[in-house]
Amino acid sequence: MVNTGMQLISFTCAVTGWIMAIAVTALPQWKVSAFIGNNILTSEMKWEGIWMNCIYQTTGHMQCKTYDSMLALPPDIQAARALMCLAIFMGWLSCTVSCCGMKCTTCAGDDRRAKAGIALAGGILFILTGLCVLIPVSWTANTVIQDFYNPNVPTMHKRELGQAIYLGWAAAVILMISGAVLSSTCPLMERGGRYRRGYIGRSFANSPAPDPIKPIASNSVPLQEYV
Repeated sequence: MVNTGMQLISFTCAVTGWIMAIAVTALPQWKVSAFIGNNILTSEMKWEGIWMNCIYQTTGHMQCKTYDSMLALPPDIQAARALMCLAIFMGWLSCTVSCCGMKCTTCAGDDRRAKAGIALAGGILFILTGLCVLIPVSWTANTVIQDFYNPNVPTMHKRELGQAIYLGWAAAVILMISGAVLSSTCPLMERGGRYRRGYIGRSFANSPAPDPIKPIASNSVPLQEYV
């Protein structure tokens, strides 16, 4: 029962991290305007995402424009597009595989070893999904920090880390931890093909030995002679 509960909790957290990754992909707040220097414009803020640029004004009006050319984009944005799309696809695949391998589902019938392998594959896919989210987010953050402290970059072109970067880090951590927990709930195999824990309901390894059978006393039952 504890194993089933851990599977449900880890699977729910992993799905939440996958939804957060989808939100990170769509949000334009990967890079935001850095208000530094003497000439500070507080009436508007510029957001730069992997799909579009947006200008947000203090009046609440916002204008967004998608990138005209994909080949003219910086390498970090091109890599972020590819990896985030891959992460979304792998997250969907991970959810499908994990559902088939969970104990509370009827997929794979009563074959406990097959369900254990499917659940393990789903957990590994969730970990890979978290890595696909972590790489572009960290790469973009490193580029922003380097440009911010680079004296050759004009002040008006300097950017700061946006909300999508922090949300991406949180999504990556949730996905990797949930995938690791989901993988750890699979049963471990002993020699001879027996399960040590996991899908078998009880473990009789530590159960006390049954009482030995006592012989029946000869005086308690009358003996009969047969001719």
